[in-house]
Amino acid sequence: MTGSTARWREWANFALGLWLAVSPWAAGYAEHPAATANASFLGLALALGSHFQASRDDVSGAWLHFAAGIWLVAAPFLLGFDAETVATATSISVGSFVALLAGSAVSVGKQDVH
Repeated sequence: MTGSTARWREWANFALGLWLAVSPWAAGYAEHPAATANASFLGLALALGSHFQASRDDVSGAWLHFAAGIWLVAAPFLLGFDAETVATATSISVGSFVALLAGSAVSVGKQDVH
């Protein structure tokens, strides 16, 4: 994937990561420790990873982003905060977008190879 064509995905993931990192306080579910830790850690990891990836043409983290997206979709049920509606909706929606962006990056990457 060439630099400029892929960068919009990285900046979208960067924004999603930042939102995820601050969402426990912005959306009001910071009182749930598992949801807060998950959102903060994964949000910062996504934002930092996306920023690094956007600044380098030779680095691709699409598979890691895909795995993070799948984890975010499953996390409310695996970590036990599925009863917290806002935290669950945030985790599932951000995870879905991240996984879709990663899937599209992998798809485009395969097309560029052939």
